[in-house]
Amino acid sequence: MNRTAYSLIGVATALAAVTGLASLTVPSDDSAAPASAARLPVERSTLVCPQPTSSEIGETTYTAFTPEGAAERESAGKGTAGLLPAASTLEGGGQQGGKDGAKAEKPEPVAPLKEPGTPVVVETDRTGSPALTGSADGRLAPGWTVQQTTLVTAGTGRGLLGLSCTVPDTEFWFPGASTADDRHDYIHLTNPDDSPAVVDLELYGKDGSVRTDSGQGINVPARSTVPVLLSTLSREPVTNVVLHVVARSGRIGAQVQSLDDKLGGDWLPASARSRDGLVLPGIPADATGVRLVVFAPGEEDADLKVQLATPTGTITPAGQETLHVRSGTTVAVDLDDLTRGEAGSLLLSPAEKDGGAPVVAAARVLRGKGDRQEMAFVPATAPIQERASAAGSDAAAAKGKDAGTVLSLAAPGKAAKVRVTASAGSAGGEPVSRTYTLKAGTTTAVDDLRPEGGEGRYALTVERLSGGPVYAARTLGVSEDGIPMFTVQTLPDDRGTVAVPEAGQDLSVLLD
Repeated sequence: MNRTAYSLIGVATALAAVTGLASLTVPSDDSAAPASAARLPVERSTLVCPQPTSSEIGETTYTAFTPEGAAERESAGKGTAGLLPAASTLEGGGQQGGKDGAKAEKPEPVAPLKEPGTPVVVETDRTGSPALTGSADGRLAPGWTVQQTTLVTAGTGRGLLGLSCTVPDTEFWFPGASTADDRHDYIHLTNPDDSPAVVDLELYGKDGSVRTDSGQGINVPARSTVPVLLSTLSREPVTNVVLHVVARSGRIGAQVQSLDDKLGGDWLPASARSRDGLVLPGIPADATGVRLVVFAPGEEDADLKVQLATPTGTITPAGQETLHVRSGTTVAVDLDDLTRGEAGSLLLSPAEKDGGAPVVAAARVLRGKGDRQEMAFVPATAPIQERASAAGSDAAAAKGKDAGTVLSLAAPGKAAKVRVTASAGSAGGEPVSRTYTLKAGTTTAVDDLRPEGGEGRYALTVERLSGGPVYAARTLGVSEDGIPMFTVQTLPDDRGTVAVPEAGQDLSVLLD
């Protein structure tokens, strides 16, 4: 055997020892089945939280949480999780804060986690609190979530404003935004990375693209946030618009803060996009108004069936059986007396069995009456494939329609079984789990699941055990001066695991 052959064998042996036999095994012919894949926990997660409020009477609570139970690799270690402030940059103006944002003063992380399964809570009443960006690694990364909830008791946008801090991406759709005179909607663009991002903003109304004077090529510096008032983009006020956010370079977190002169305020999260239908879970039982906004972003018109999945089955709203959405345009419909006292989930499905055009959608939901109304938003969301969590529920909140926590679980197609766990409280208590069987075409509302002896804030984790797709949303509520303030967060899959192809030894790749 010559020296080259000995060298190649030595290299192959070293590679096998280092990688744990990580070279992929290639099938010997085209008919062979693909290599199987194991699901392993992610090793790093990144989140972005926007600036909570500019109100002088706003009180903000951050609740960070990682669920227990994910299989862990030995290399994952203990892990870390925390958030750091981002510098604030006004559109067209200068930067607020120190040089390089969070790097200048090396601040301590916000809401750092120590262990999975127990939430960590941080509260602040500071005016002009910064946007936050951060990451989790090791065993704290799979399913890491942070809830940002702000209570504003008076003024424009008063109400309970809540959102789950988002994963940065390159594209977002926000149906249900507005540039009307009585609305003050801001898009918050936050860059979590060390290089700048360039972002384009586009608006679409009932007649198509809305002419704008700006919104193209917005520079978002590294580890900084840029808020943009949407009314400065359109030449004329438009009540129901869809905002499209695209990062030309880099990636960002994007959230719309909607503040109304009379109807309160809340965060409008991005909508899922699908051609196979959309689900909007978590319409409260006592909703006094529901406005559905739908947009068709592709080149085809969309024809949709509109249904509501209730606790007892699926019904069709009277007079709104179908919806036609022309390509590139926005359709808004008011669904009066939709829930009739029962919690539900809006279902949008293609009118034709062979599929339809891609659509995005969100609903603006009202509770209360007269000058004591409050609004929140429910966007279309992705299903739970394995697991999802929502943090920030108050263990001390009273049970009832105006306060506390309600978890909505929708099974629009086939029946499903899920396990729901209320975590330990941030200030004590033991977790409690229950299993629920969800009937096909229904929505199940859970309002009595709390940690045993729990104090502080807790999280709800939903695990899909069997059956068809499951969609979920969690409602937080509090009654303030007779106003039923509330906010709704959907629970898409936490993507806490990733498929890794099975590996095997194949020395032929070194002898080719």
